[in-house]
Amino acid sequence: MLIIGESSSTRTEWTLCDGNRIVEHAFTTGLNPYFQTRREISHSIRLELPEAFFRRRWSHVYFYGAGCGTADKCKIMESSLVAQFKTPCTVQSDLLGAARGLLVREPGLVSILGTGSNTCLYDGNEVVKNVRPLGFILGDEGSNAHMGKQFLSDVLKELAPREIIDEFYDTYQVTANSLLEEVYSNTLPSRNIAKYAFFLKDRIDNPYVHELAYNSLMLFFRRNISQYDYAENPISFVGSTCVNFEGILRDVAADFGAKIAKVTKYSMPGLVEYHDDTASPS
Repeated sequence: MLIIGESSSTRTEWTLCDGNRIVEHAFTTGLNPYFQTRREISHSIRLELPEAFFRRRWSHVYFYGAGCGTADKCKIMESSLVAQFKTPCTVQSDLLGAARGLLVREPGLVSILGTGSNTCLYDGNEVVKNVRPLGFILGDEGSNAHMGKQFLSDVLKELAPREIIDEFYDTYQVTANSLLEEVYSNTLPSRNIAKYAFFLKDRIDNPYVHELAYNSLMLFFRRNISQYDYAENPISFVGSTCVNFEGILRDVAADFGAKIAKVTKYSMPGLVEYHDDTASPS
């Protein structure tokens, strides 16, 4: 039996698997070694996961996470996982997890559109090309964080429609000053900003909201998808943004000349299938 974990900056999905059978399934808050220390990560794992995940040593832990794109960040995550599960662990990027989860062993183009955004060309086992996502400050176009950041800026500069601004302040019971404090003092800024995209999702028929989401997604295609052979490779998407704004995403893809193969919120079922077929750690 093995554990598979897949994490964005917002939430982590966990499964305890026996072959292709899921024995236990749980969600915890997101884990990201760019924003959290080893101790904070360990604390979250131990306190938020059900006790069933700690009953004994398992054969292996496979973890795919946001922020796990470099050896030093993977080491932070691996140390936390080994300390909690007392089991050999393999830590890899959330992008590889998305690719294996979406396509299992088939090659193709893959995109994460959730709290952040990322893209890759996948050969059926590994990522062979990746346009740097650059995070929510320099990149993450099309993501919840990107839309949330643009929306908050429009609210604070009073560029959004008055009725949207008033409804926003009424919904969240915040002020301009408390918003600025919240954004600039938060240790997990992308997660904090991304949550406001869900306010937009519920008002997608508003012309301002529709235009904001369309422009963010079009920027994602122009700055990321354009660097792949998208004419020959339909794109598979995973994440909350691609599901919440699927209609606009499909319009943008059509306008851009790209084809969409799949849109799903979770890729864990494919990861379970991938690792059920894997004889050795990968």
